[in-house]
Amino acid sequence: MTDSTTALPKAKQTVLGLYVTAREAYEQCLAAPDKVKIIDVRTPEEFMWVGHAPIAWKIPVFAVTYQWDAEKKQFPARPLSDFVARVQKIARPDDTLMVMCRSGGRGAMAVNLLAKAGFKNVYNIVDGMEGDAVKDPDSVFNGQRLKNGWKNAGCPWRYELTADRMLLPNAPG
Repeated sequence: MTDSTTALPKAKQTVLGLYVTAREAYEQCLAAPDKVKIIDVRTPEEFMWVGHAPIAWKIPVFAVTYQWDAEKKQFPARPLSDFVARVQKIARPDDTLMVMCRSGGRGAMAVNLLAKAGFKNVYNIVDGMEGDAVKDPDSVFNGQRLKNGWKNAGCPWRYELTADRMLLPNAPG
């Protein structure tokens, strides 16, 4: 497990200071499946189109707004107010939780929300599902998420979804 925050970008750091890589989280879950829960906080679109870890609980922390932000060149996301309540359906404050997003930023936000709600053993999976982007302008892979992460570490993942490990927010309207 990663203890130091010195090499972590600020966006991946949490108030609890507990960090693991995707590979470490997977190995810990295999070693103690009754004690360690992996929580994937990405959006349902990401679970479906990018893939997901079958052993992870899918509990989104944000939802995409589908309103284009021309300045930021993205579809902004909004936090889901019932995130902690959905996590509380499967976990207690003393459980060991490993939180995963795409690459560690939203995971850190989710860890902080859970810590504020009294959860104590919540780790940010700092490389997330897809890992970090290659930063090499001379590489044909520049900008692609091919460094570390669940998928790149050889951890099991798939595209097909089942409802048994999804705790989604209520649909609007």
